[in-house]
Amino acid sequence: MSIRRLPSELINRIAAGEVVERPASALKELVENALDAGADNVAIRLSAGGLDLVEVSDDGSGMEPAEMALALERHATSKLPTDAIDAVTSFGFRGEALPSIASVSRLTLESRPRGADGWRITVDHGERAGEGPAALPPGTRVRVEGLFDKVPARRKFLRTPRSEYAACLDAVRRLAMARPDVGFSLDHDGRRTLAVQPSDAPIRVAALLDRELERHGLGIDCIRDGLRLSGVVSLPTFNRGMADHQYLFVNSRPVKDRLLVGSLRAAYRDLLARDRHPIAALFVEVPTAEVDINVHPAKTEVRFRDPSAVRGLIVGGLRAALEEAGHRTAARDQFAAAVNWQAEPIAHLSEESQDPAPLWPGQAPEGPSLVAAGVMDRTLDFAHQPSARAEPAVAAVPAFPLGVARGQVAATYIVAEAEDGLVIVDQHAAHERLVLERMRTAASGGEVRRQALLIPDVVELDEPDCDRLEGAIEELAGLGLEIERFGSTAMLVRATPAPLGKTDIPGLLRDIAAELAELGTSVALRDRLDHVAATMACHGSVRAGRILSVAEMNALLREMEVTPHSGQCNHGRPTWVKLAHADIEKLFGRR
Repeated sequence: MSIRRLPSELINRIAAGEVVERPASALKELVENALDAGADNVAIRLSAGGLDLVEVSDDGSGMEPAEMALALERHATSKLPTDAIDAVTSFGFRGEALPSIASVSRLTLESRPRGADGWRITVDHGERAGEGPAALPPGTRVRVEGLFDKVPARRKFLRTPRSEYAACLDAVRRLAMARPDVGFSLDHDGRRTLAVQPSDAPIRVAALLDRELERHGLGIDCIRDGLRLSGVVSLPTFNRGMADHQYLFVNSRPVKDRLLVGSLRAAYRDLLARDRHPIAALFVEVPTAEVDINVHPAKTEVRFRDPSAVRGLIVGGLRAALEEAGHRTAARDQFAAAVNWQAEPIAHLSEESQDPAPLWPGQAPEGPSLVAAGVMDRTLDFAHQPSARAEPAVAAVPAFPLGVARGQVAATYIVAEAEDGLVIVDQHAAHERLVLERMRTAASGGEVRRQALLIPDVVELDEPDCDRLEGAIEELAGLGLEIERFGSTAMLVRATPAPLGKTDIPGLLRDIAAELAELGTSVALRDRLDHVAATMACHGSVRAGRILSVAEMNALLREMEVTPHSGQCNHGRPTWVKLAHADIEKLFGRR
């Protein structure tokens, strides 16, 4: 077969296959062009999820008619004034977007520079369809209609209008986060679905993702070795079941990069369960010479010259912010609805039997009153004794963030009184976090203190589990667990970590072996240690169902107040919630 030159129309369609995958791809390219043109406001209109119409209007610099014609040619761009491609700071620079989109749709390009008249050029699936004067304010407007109408092979692979609209909305959100100084509006089928005005980055992120981030988010701003990390992340207890609210940017360019995603997950490695994900919008700024942005046609991937430095910046910066947050927790309004609370019956005495019978609040007792029955001072008995105990309250509550313990409910939850409300603490979850932080602190200073066993304990395990534990003997020794191989299917335990106290040694070793099997050998030593320490901490924590004295409860509260990450357990669940005085008053109809 002889070699031939491809016609320009076919070349444009091939390029469209790389650049224009769906309406959201076209929308992303057009909005990026608007931003590169210096727009202060970008208005977007969609119809049928972008399948029928994608329109982007901006108030940027605009173009002369000759520049418009040149912009519709392949590889013509104003964003690469020199050949220094490594120094590009604009969103796009290849010059393929407009001609590629025009080759698979009906595209109308209208533009007007300030102080000049407007002009219009129409291209129908790669063929020039007309041009002439246009009436519009200074700036540029691009209409894309009938995307892939004449390319049925591509059209049939598009999803429903609803799915395509969701992808378009996600693309606009990413660009609106990348440029918080620009106003954005999005109309879909005549209905406005997004409108944001220029603002600071944290406010913009909260407006686009979740308003609760203003209360349950942490601002990030750190610099290391010439690299800068800024943005907003959620508290570990304010999380999602999917990673769909994680937005990452490199030099203000939205990207989907495995290194960045992995670094974000590593920062939350012992603060969230494996099936939960934080909300995040992170902005990494690096010198242009340290990052290659030309590794993907759609510019959604980048390559760093020093990946370990970027990973260290993200993990270190996020961990520092999370540690500074202390015992903060995000208890999502699970306490606000009065319907979650039930009124319990109050005992009264019946006339015939003088035995207690239930009386609901507001219900008058039948028969003689309690006074008439002569039992005013008598202590009433209940059919079931309450599974709780309380201490007498004092007139003044000491000014502790988590208050002072007043009692214990169901031998699981500590009830404390604070100056501004009522605090309920999950004793097992809280102590689990405290034990982990103690072990981590001890390990960072050398080794965790050990408690030698009077008689070494022999634990029978499967041979593969013994192999895994034997391979981690040195790591475990650093955490205070001293073990050695004892035959092919047993391990000998000589000492356990002192912070654990008395613990189930066979269960501990089985769980550690399972953790090592899941982690494999490719995980960094620090990550392995943290995961194993978390497993140990769970074994050494105060269990639900254990009766605590008031002194023990208060000691737990005081340690929580000075321990990093004590607002959430090792699995990302909150360790405490607070009912403010106003919330309690609402429950009783006082407000």
